[in-house]
Amino acid sequence: MAMGKRKRQAQSAMWVSTQAISRPASHPYYTVVNELLTAHGFDEWVEEVCRPFYHAALGRPSLAPGVYFRCLMIGYFEGLDSERGIDWRVRDSLSLREFLGIALDEGTPDHSTLSRTRRLIDVQTHERVFTWVLKVLAVQGLLKGKTVGIDATTLEANAAMRSIVRHDSGQGYQDFLMDLAQASGIDTPTRDDLARLDKTRKNKASNEDWHNPHDSDARITKMKDGRTHLAHKAEHAVDMQSGAVTAVTIQPANRGDTTSWQQTVEQACHHHAALTADPLTAGHVNDQAVEELVEDKGYHSNQTMVDCQAQGIRSYVSEPQRGRRKWRLEKHDEQQAVYANRRRIRSERGKALLRKRGELIERSFAHCYDTGGMRRTHLRGHENIRKRVLVHVSGFNLSLVLRRVLGVGTARGMQGRCAALFALWRVLCAGINAPRRHRFAFVRRWAWRNAPYAPA
Repeated sequence: MAMGKRKRQAQSAMWVSTQAISRPASHPYYTVVNELLTAHGFDEWVEEVCRPFYHAALGRPSLAPGVYFRCLMIGYFEGLDSERGIDWRVRDSLSLREFLGIALDEGTPDHSTLSRTRRLIDVQTHERVFTWVLKVLAVQGLLKGKTVGIDATTLEANAAMRSIVRHDSGQGYQDFLMDLAQASGIDTPTRDDLARLDKTRKNKASNEDWHNPHDSDARITKMKDGRTHLAHKAEHAVDMQSGAVTAVTIQPANRGDTTSWQQTVEQACHHHAALTADPLTAGHVNDQAVEELVEDKGYHSNQTMVDCQAQGIRSYVSEPQRGRRKWRLEKHDEQQAVYANRRRIRSERGKALLRKRGELIERSFAHCYDTGGMRRTHLRGHENIRKRVLVHVSGFNLSLVLRRVLGVGTARGMQGRCAALFALWRVLCAGINAPRRHRFAFVRRWAWRNAPYAPA
């Protein structure tokens, strides 16, 4: 038989019939997502909500709101950090085209269209989409809102430390070091001299003295891995029953936990009020918003305990080891609030909630920012970042419903399950061909190495 060779410089046909094009198999994960969104009337609802941002006759053909929000959800499902990455992924995948409802003869939305649509639609509308997803979770019985856990993490900003300038003079960091070196007697300082001078200087990266001119909301802070970088602070309020994120706020990275939790609790209460006002979800959620608050020791302070008590919230906040405290008479109310919190965290329920806090809240951070690809932001300004994060976290909340239906929360997770089944099939085939005394060893070894992740 003669070997076939590829023809070079073959001219493609000018016209191709649509009947001749083979239709690709749709992704089962995105098929279920579309069925879920369609069952709850997402496209009709979001088009009505976004109608004030579109003109009936003027302008170029715009991107449908349902397609826009689906594209941002793809960022979570596929672990994409930028709108350029979403653009490339949608262009490359036929199953994502079907998920977005884009025909083969139509162009996919590019990154500039996504960026322009994001700037057009305000942050309040993005928050309404986030609340809409919470209503879907409430109908599915995955949201109560009675016990809420709060924690924060840092997101690396789209700004470089070498671009920071002083507040008072606008001088760059390198020029500032040159002036310090010349003032100390070094006429022509080298890079090693500047590094040595900068190493021994105290308070060299203070937010009171420096800022980035390209992103005024970014703050200098220490990241989780020990690096000093410009960053933002993302704080989650998580339902302690299901792990659903009920509120997410973007705040300055240098804002302390003892002062940032108020804004997050306020957002959680606002979303809970929207759920109780809707007759479809009123019977599925708790009547009162945030009755119990679970936090780690970074949130513990006298004022935090007093504020929780004043708002009628039972606090379960881990208390740091400060030794025996001596209370003054004028701090009697603070003392009573701190002691009440101490009694609660030492109870069996308090210990269970604190253990569950680390499990559920850290899981939301891992899925949204690590595997979800948003640990580093490619947008600037808290408003732009919050728009993207709200829909990104909405994808995480939808994955809780899909986890109940499919057993996996993302499309990549389903691919991992298929790969694990294929590996099991290979192991079983190898075990059949192996000697009798080694057959069960193959299966035990595979089960130990490929134990699937079992969500709560």
